[in-house]
This record gives sequence, structure tokens and C-alpha cells, in this order.
Amino acid sequence: MDYKKLAEIILENIGGEQNVASLVHCATRLRFNLKDESKANTDLLKKTKGVMGVVKSGGQYQIIIGSDVANVYKILIEMCNITEGSGNVEKKKQSLLARFVDTLTGIFTPILPAITAAGMVKVVITLLVTFKVLDNTSESYKILEFIADSGFYFLPVFLANSAAKKFKCNAYLAMFLGGVLLHPTFINMVNAAKETGGGMHLFGIPIYTATYSSSVIPIILTVWVMSYIEPFADKISHKTVKFFTKPLITIFITSILSLAILAPIGYIISDVIATVILTLEKYVSWLVPTILGGIFPLLVMTGTHYAIIPMAINNRMTLGYDTILNPSNNPSNIGQGAASLAVFFKSKKADIKSIALSSGITGVCGITEPALYGVNLRFKTPLYAAMIGGAAGGFFNGINGVRNYVGGSPGLLTLPGYIGGDSLRDFYLACIGAAIGFVVSFVISYILYKDPVEETESVKENINLGNCENNINITENIDILSPAKGKAIPLSQVKDPAFSQEVMGKGGAIILEDGKICSPVEGTIEALFDTLHAIGIKTKDGIEVLIHIGIDTVKLGGKHFKAHIKVGDVVKPGDLLVEADIDKIKEAGYDITTPVIVTNSYDFGDILFTANENINIGDNFIRTIK
Repeated sequence: MDYKKLAEIILENIGGEQNVASLVHCATRLRFNLKDESKANTDLLKKTKGVMGVVKSGGQYQIIIGSDVANVYKILIEMCNITEGSGNVEKKKQSLLARFVDTLTGIFTPILPAITAAGMVKVVITLLVTFKVLDNTSESYKILEFIADSGFYFLPVFLANSAAKKFKCNAYLAMFLGGVLLHPTFINMVNAAKETGGGMHLFGIPIYTATYSSSVIPIILTVWVMSYIEPFADKISHKTVKFFTKPLITIFITSILSLAILAPIGYIISDVIATVILTLEKYVSWLVPTILGGIFPLLVMTGTHYAIIPMAINNRMTLGYDTILNPSNNPSNIGQGAASLAVFFKSKKADIKSIALSSGITGVCGITEPALYGVNLRFKTPLYAAMIGGAAGGFFNGINGVRNYVGGSPGLLTLPGYIGGDSLRDFYLACIGAAIGFVVSFVISYILYKDPVEETESVKENINLGNCENNINITENIDILSPAKGKAIPLSQVKDPAFSQEVMGKGGAIILEDGKICSPVEGTIEALFDTLHAIGIKTKDGIEVLIHIGIDTVKLGGKHFKAHIKVGDVVKPGDLLVEADIDKIKEAGYDITTPVIVTNSYDFGDILFTANENINIGDNFIRTIK
């Protein structure tokens, strides 16, 4: 995949660099805050090769790329000249809920790699101990353990950095405040106060006796308040000494407020959440995991599943385990992969089997977007199967109170994260829950799935080759005829990566022998570029065809082209669209290879292309398969 080309197309169709307020990415999607979402060309982006989908949720404009998202993100950051999470978002255009979800997503998404790394190191340690490779009293164990724990212990510092970027304040001062909450002297003073039954005071102000390592809410509240104190400090500081007084005032006021009020409030909120979770576990332990297990694909589609992550992190940091997110998400993810694999085993179409196998494997391992958008949502019944399987596995995990101890992307690879406590009970039960999610989803998907029906190819008749007169009679099953005379070649041979890598869609190309470009379909002219080098046609069946006459011929500015149609005209196969003087175009140094693209390729199961050594106007050329 040409990441640079894809990034350029994305940037162009979201309104350009000036429309980007901020940008972050998660495991599979780019998450934009756009200043004006109406400027984004969503329909075209959905049809772009390399884009798996586009959703608008939580105040974000999300473009789903898949596992290559980091490569595209890196180029976009350079092109936009912004830093992660920077920029100002027009909050007034978002609902309160959307702003809340956007804030949580913006804070937690950047730190997920650190949390995932810490969790996976713990998984490795657990496996080494379980299989007697490592003794949990050895020096090696202790070293690996503190490496893993560092990712959780210093969580307030990580959160301070991402929260500062989200709240638009100084990240280093924010991390300073994270360090205040974790300082060994503060922790020792708290422990001493608890042992003696006394208290702590700063200038008579009582300091709450709690520690905040691995905490979530205290530092977020602290940085949020700092985002208001810092501008105040800037305002009252004289410019001659602002370099010194602004950070002094910011840290002095915020650190005292944090230790005395903000961090304790966050600590209490965390305890309340933990109490609610314990109550649910006691009385209706099955309820939340069942619901989440069933609807997780829908949450992923809208991108709102990241709003649940803070609760899961808080549970693990407060209770030592999570019974909400991972125990419900694990069978859901595995179920999505299983539903896709069922399509692989049942389908008789090579292209469907290929994507179903690869996306099914990544799905059961924890990354579900390829399965969700490439197979399950596309064919519907696998999605229903995955939702039922996820709910069944979530119900089993919930009713048995299965506990996850380390987090990570839910899937087969993170099942060892359920090893904890005094036994392997949670691990065994989690494996059973995963198996339920897999089997139920696989069986239902296999039973319900049917390959899309491919209509038989029909034969065209009475074609007057090359004169573009409207006398081409075809039967209804022929999709796209040849619009010109020449040599048909696959797109992979076109000397332009936007076409050869199918970024704009699938189709074929013709090396022109004649300058007459005729309509290959019956439809409406949707687009005619001012430079006359490209024509867009939409058929009544929804097929969107782009004919691009030559490569880079836009630079000719319309020279050597003559149009016979205008936007809005209804055309039939054989109608003359444009005449091009191919001899003069070649003399000007341009390639006359003419791609014919189905720009909404992702609306179809496949796009078939027939290459002929010589092709004439009206010959069979491209076929779409539902």
C-alpha cells in the first residue's frame, strides 16, 4: 500500500490541513477532530482503497484503516504539521455526551500502547511461571515484575501527558503534577499517618491520606483544573518575569489543590465505581457482560468502545481485576473472528475466502475491524452470529464472575491475562467463555451464510464498433462495456499508483488507439471535470464509473479534449462522451492509458476485469459482483 498516496487522498477529502483541529489514532482507526465536518467527502473516502470505513462518533471523525493505521498516521502528522492531540475543537458543535466521549478517547487512546505493553509483559511472566520456566522467588522474576508494573504504577504520569494535550496546557507541568502524586516521600508520609492514626497538613490545610499510584481519575481532574490555572498565571504574570512566575504559580496552586481536594475527589469516585461493580457482581453478575458481549461490534462500529476502557483500568487499579470489559469483549472479539472463519469454510468464492481467512485470524487474536468491515457487516448474517456468540460467552463469564488481571487487547493471545489470584479458575473459565463465543458464532454464521448470487454473463448484440452511435443493445446483466478502442490491460500495469494500487477503486485500463470515448453504461453524468480529462457516470443500479482519459492529463487544462455531454445528461451505452486528440496528447509527453474505475468497489463482492489484446467500443470489459 502506498501510505503517502492514501494520506494525501484522506487529507484532501477531509477538507485539507486547515480543517484538522486534532488527530490521534488507535489500533485500527484515525480519529480526527475536524473544525467543520461538512467539508469532509465521506462517500468518496468510503470508496477509497485502503479505507475500511468511516464513522462519526463522540465528536470525532473516524477513518478506519486497519493494522496499517500507524503508517498513515505518521505521514498525516507530518503533512498537517501538528502534534498528537493538538488543536482547538469547536466544542459548541458537540453534545455534552459527545464531548465526554471525545475527551476520554483523546486521553486514553495515546497511552494504550504503554498499557498494552505492560499487560503483555505480565502475560509472558505468568506463562513462564505457570510452565515452571521461571521461579516467582527468583531475581529474574522480580526484575521482570517491576518492568511490567512500571507501566501501571506510573499511569498518572502517562495520563498527565495525554490529558494536557487534550486540555491544551503544558504537558511537562502536567507530568510534574503526576510526579507529585507518586513521590516516595508523600507515600511514606501517608503510610506513617495511617499507622499513627494522625493526619497531614500543609499550612493548616488538611491533606487527604491516600496514595495515587496506578490511579486514573485523580490526575485527570488535576490536569483539567490546571488547564484553567495556567492561563490565569499567564495573565497575572508580568512579561519581564513570566518565564519564572507562570510555572511557579501554576504548580504551586494546582499541586495544593490536587493533594487537598482534586485527587481525593478522584480517589472517592474510583471507590464508588468499584463499589458499584462489586454490587453488580453480587446480584446480577451476568447482566453487563452479556449486554456488552452482544453489542460490542456496534460499539466498535461507532468507535465508542474506547469510552469503556477507563472503567476497566480503574477496576484493575482499584480492585485488582476487571469483570466488565475484558470478560465481555474477549468472547465478542473471538466470536467476530469465528464468524468470519465460518464464511471462509462455507464460501466457494476465492476472493471472499481469502479476506475471510485473514480477517478471521486477526479477529480471534483481538483486532476485529478487518473481520467486522471486510466480512461480517458486509454479509450481515456473520455479524448477527458474532453478536449472539459474544452475548453467550459474556453471559458465561459474567455468571461465573470471571476476572481479568492484566488487560490487553481481548483475544486468544491475552487469555493468560486471566491467570491470577490463588488458582487457575479464572483462566479455565475464560477459556470456556472464549470457546462458547467461538463455537456459537461459528455454527450460526456457517448455517446462515450464503454466497452472494452471481448472475450469468450475458451477450451483447448489434455493436457498431468505433463510431459511438447509440445502437448498442445489451441484456441487463452486462455491467460495464469498453468505452474506447485499444488494448485492455489490468490496473496493476498503469503507471500511476493511485490506479495501479487500486486506491480509487477496482477496474481496468485501455491503451487508446482511438480518441473517441463513449459511454460504457446507461446512466447519468455525475461529474465532468473542467479539464475534460475525466468523466463520472452513475447507473440506475448504483454503479459509479470513472473514466480517466490518460495519466496526468489534468495538466493539459482541457487542451486537446472536446466534450459532447454535460453534467446531468442521461446517456446510453455507445453515446459519445468526449473526443481526445491522442496524437497531440502523446506529443505533449502524456501517457494515453485510460483507467476505467468502479469508484464504489467496496459496495460489491468483487470487480471482474477481462483483458483482451484488442478491445473495441462495446466489448465486455468490467463486471461487478454483488
